[in-house]
Amino acid sequence: MIKRTLFFGNPAYLSTRNGQLVVNFPEGDTDEKSIPIEDLGYVVLEHPQITITNGLLMKLVQNKTAVITCDKQHLPNGFLQPLVGHSEQTERIRQQLNASVPLKKQLWQQTVTAKVANQAKHLLKQGKNALKLKRWAHEVRSGDVGNIEAIAAAYYFQNLFDEVEGFSRNQKGVAPNNLLNYGYAILRAITARALLSSGLLPSVGIFHSNKYNAFCLADDVMEPYRPFVDALVYHIVESGYSTEEIDKKIKSELLLIPAMDVIIDGKQSPLMVAMSRTTNSLYECFSGTSRRILYPDFV
Repeated sequence: MIKRTLFFGNPAYLSTRNGQLVVNFPEGDTDEKSIPIEDLGYVVLEHPQITITNGLLMKLVQNKTAVITCDKQHLPNGFLQPLVGHSEQTERIRQQLNASVPLKKQLWQQTVTAKVANQAKHLLKQGKNALKLKRWAHEVRSGDVGNIEAIAAAYYFQNLFDEVEGFSRNQKGVAPNNLLNYGYAILRAITARALLSSGLLPSVGIFHSNKYNAFCLADDVMEPYRPFVDALVYHIVESGYSTEEIDKKIKSELLLIPAMDVIIDGKQSPLMVAMSRTTNSLYECFSGTSRRILYPDFV
């Protein structure tokens, strides 16, 4: 089943009772609400005056629910993850750590190829020229020694938001960079959750290896999924809605990312389910039972 995403942007007291997440509001003008914990995939905590009990945190972690905290700029900045995400975790981590350099280079080649191909399809869908991206997608070599991933990304964003004055892809750049940052943060949490459920370490990547990054593998695996977030942000921009601030309406749209429909292995699937298929296929590559990562096709 598709897990629900809950967003809390106002002061609230969160606790648990009888397997339910119970919500009480300090103002007292709203009745108590409850939601089955087993139905939850993501809980986003934005307001600084949210109180959550340890009992609830324990049950959310046991349910593999991703608990995401936000900073003063209202952007996701933290992710609570379980110590044990899979019954075979120790063996799976051992296989992940023992992955050979040639294997990791081949996996990164597949990842970059899938990302650039999806970027090309997205540009085409928006009526923009994607001939270079289509060509580059076929030119990615093992380990992406030609750095096509970066070259393609620069070309892609230059053309995707060409009508936005002064836009370039930069975390601190002009809007809609703020929307992209928010969407990618949600996507990163989805990826980390799926990796943990597959018994893998999100911190040990196949390409990303920054010692200050605790989610290197998540940043690797989410790459081909980014165009789905881009498409959602592009739709918001094209609607004429102001993107200078991420208001409640925009957040409600971006928080639908886990439930977005994507095509993977020829079948339609919610993005969060597709991500689990991707991470499980990655484990199969580490274990030697497969040589192909399953990634979605942008259509």
